[in-house]
Amino acid sequence: MSGHSKWSTIKRKKGKADQERGKIFSRLIKEITIAARQGGGDPSANARLRTAIDTAKSNNMPAANIERAIQRGTGEAEGVTYEEITYEGYGPGGVAILVDTATDNRNRTANEIRNLFSKNGGNMAEAGAVGWMFEPRGVIVVDKGTRSEDEIMDAALDAGADDVDFSGEDTAEITTTVPAFDTVKKALSSRGFTMQSAELSKIPTNHIDLDEKTATAVLRLFEALENHDDAQKVYANFSIADDVLARLAT
Repeated sequence: MSGHSKWSTIKRKKGKADQERGKIFSRLIKEITIAARQGGGDPSANARLRTAIDTAKSNNMPAANIERAIQRGTGEAEGVTYEEITYEGYGPGGVAILVDTATDNRNRTANEIRNLFSKNGGNMAEAGAVGWMFEPRGVIVVDKGTRSEDEIMDAALDAGADDVDFSGEDTAEITTTVPAFDTVKKALSSRGFTMQSAELSKIPTNHIDLDEKTATAVLRLFEALENHDDAQKVYANFSIADDVLARLAT
């Protein structure tokens, strides 16, 4: 499990995750709107929209909000037009960072993201500087429950997954190719697996191990970027030892 995935899991358990309903809904609405604009408003024919709707439902978003977001994306209702932009940069210790954003003002967002990097010991880089260090993947996190690791592994691989990581205490992280993501998710659901999350992600091809001092600085930048209003997802290639993560989470 990647460093930023572990940190996000710890934050949820410690109650430090972003729990502001309005902010969560805002990000989900943007994703639904963009997905509908790009692939149409029928979730059965639009895998990205289907995933966005599933995520919205798991976060208890009202059906009316979901429908309005779809209608804005298809042009049936008026709304803001969002542009997807990925910003790249480096954090303390040379950590590579990608920030996926959805914005209605690219100049404002670029300036604000640049300032967050510079104020937190990092620097924004040119497009392509670190993007090559990440690969698009599907990531599905399921509860282990009473199932053995062999049982989870067999179910995931039979469904078409690439790999399974069991380093989570109560969860297994399943990775897939982007084309196989939807098929694997459906197969696991049909076999009764409880999913904590299922999303398309960007997985680093290499990791930088951080000591506690550098990890503190990196996580400060990482969380500042995550909390930006236009940030949809933030990815990084850091790795932090479990004992260090535990101390930082207290």
